[in-house]
Amino acid sequence: MRILLWMGAVALLSGCGGDLSNEQQAALVENAIANAEAMAQNVTREARRERLAERAPERDAWIGKWVGVEGLVLEIAKGDAPGRYRITNTWSVDAGDTGTFNGRASARGIVFRRGEERVRLVAGDGAATGLKWLADKKDCLIVAPGEGYCRD
Repeated sequence: MRILLWMGAVALLSGCGGDLSNEQQAALVENAIANAEAMAQNVTREARRERLAERAPERDAWIGKWVGVEGLVLEIAKGDAPGRYRITNTWSVDAGDTGTFNGRASARGIVFRRGEERVRLVAGDGAATGLKWLADKKDCLIVAPGEGYCRD
């Protein structure tokens, strides 16, 4: 594959005229190869995630509304494919800490990206949330100690 990428880059550069030095052409070829390899890794990584989501246990029992403290809410809806979910979340009392995210089933729960943060929802009880207001609840989803959502 690397040879094909190199040949494609050389063919592309040959149409650019003779304005570039050998070093510049070599740098452009190396850059093109690095970009193609990075794209291939991303495609491979995404395909792996798709396979894992399809094989993960379904989390359809988690669909619905989950309530945290001080008005924090987590709502899970079925996504557009098996093992996919739409998550609407208010995770802080700060303005703007609300959003809708695409999640996928994993071996332990549901994972999604909230900004730059990778969030993993796992099942637990109120005590596992670390929040005294939820301590007596039995059916909860935990992000981390101090952030959890339970059903009444």
